Amino acid sequence: MAATRRIAVGAVIAAVCVVPLAGCGAGADGFGKESQDQKKAAPAPKNVVRLIGDGSTAYTGAQPHLPEPERLEPGEKPPQFVVFSWDGAGEDSQKLFSHFRKVAKENDATMTYFLSGVYMLPEGKRDLYRPPQHSPGRSDIGFNDAEGIAATVEQLRLAWLEGNEIGTHFNGHFCGPDGGVGEWSVAEWKDEIAQAKSFVKEWKTHTGMKNKAPLPFDYDKELIGARTPCLEGQENFTKAARELGFRYDTSGVDNQVWPERKQGLWDLPLQLVPFPGRSFEQLAMDYNFMVNQSGTETQGDPAKHAQWGDEMRDGLLAGFRRAYDGNRAPLIIGNHFESWNGGTYMRAVEEVVEEVCTKPDVRCVSFRQLVDWLDVQDPKSLAKLRTLTVGEAPKQGWKSFLSGAPAPAPRGVPGAPAAKG
Repeated sequence: MAATRRIAVGAVIAAVCVVPLAGCGAGADGFGKESQDQKKAAPAPKNVVRLIGDGSTAYTGAQPHLPEPERLEPGEKPPQFVVFSWDGAGEDSQKLFSHFRKVAKENDATMTYFLSGVYMLPEGKRDLYRPPQHSPGRSDIGFNDAEGIAATVEQLRLAWLEGNEIGTHFNGHFCGPDGGVGEWSVAEWKDEIAQAKSFVKEWKTHTGMKNKAPLPFDYDKELIGARTPCLEGQENFTKAARELGFRYDTSGVDNQVWPERKQGLWDLPLQLVPFPGRSFEQLAMDYNFMVNQSGTETQGDPAKHAQWGDEMRDGLLAGFRRAYDGNRAPLIIGNHFESWNGGTYMRAVEEVVEEVCTKPDVRCVSFRQLVDWLDVQDPKSLAKLRTLTVGEAPKQGWKSFLSGAPAPAPRGVPGAPAAKG
């Protein structure tokens, strides 16, 4: 996969068009034989294991570690949600997937991993992929090898058992003109999604690794959301996604405000956060920080690596603080398992996870958990939350704002109760 990553970097950078707004986006032998890492994960329910298709996936019961969403009580302050998500998730020689699984567990967090389907397809079977508007076997991020697929399967299995979400980043990552995803029709998006699913559901057939343990979920049911390559093609993708039963899309760009449904899907865009030392705000994604620091050079001036990572960390933390102390809008962050500029952005993300995920009232969750929570809220409460602008806390406090009751009298008025936030 390391070679695949190098292909991905060059191809994606060549295709990216708008800055700062454009985003870029070894298994066990069986359930009875687990690696040391697997033994630490929550086991799948032992009474329900039903293989699906060729045994690449299996139904194993409800996903472990998913909290039951609760509706806000009248006047209750919303929790601060933070979503860390990964585009093109796969495990290669850098072992960043396994590393951030560990970081998440240590900080009471779950995340969303947007798997690229071609990372489950060996190079020798590349012609099985028939991308819309391109010749068979074409991919701007390459394919994988047996070792990389086995390693990715293990990480996907463990991640799901720990309560993380497995989404999709589709397949060939085509951006820009001449067949890029922004030009695809609704029917072509449906075809791309079907192929992404098939590569996950048939990895055993394509690799010949028949004796490996299956992924412990039904991908047709697990897959409920995505982020499009380079944040392109959102309009037709969301039409296809709605018809296929998806629940959310995170391919847009917006300010730090509360989300709403669009075309039947929760619209959970990447957000603009402060960019330290700059006059503009920056998309909360590692790739975009990099492009605004070292341009298309993925390994820029080593003397500036630490500074660039600090800028990303501090920008994300500034975005977090203004939401946490303000409107409490969920903070959406996107990343890639890459070592751009010496890995400084991976260090920045890790420091943000450690700083925010253990704070009071903070929930670092997957997109699935966020939409589960949004689905059970009073629509009137969500509508009211959407009236708050970036960083704006209710002037009379949360208790009054979400209770529907009259605002309390100002402090100091004789006989008035103390106002509470």
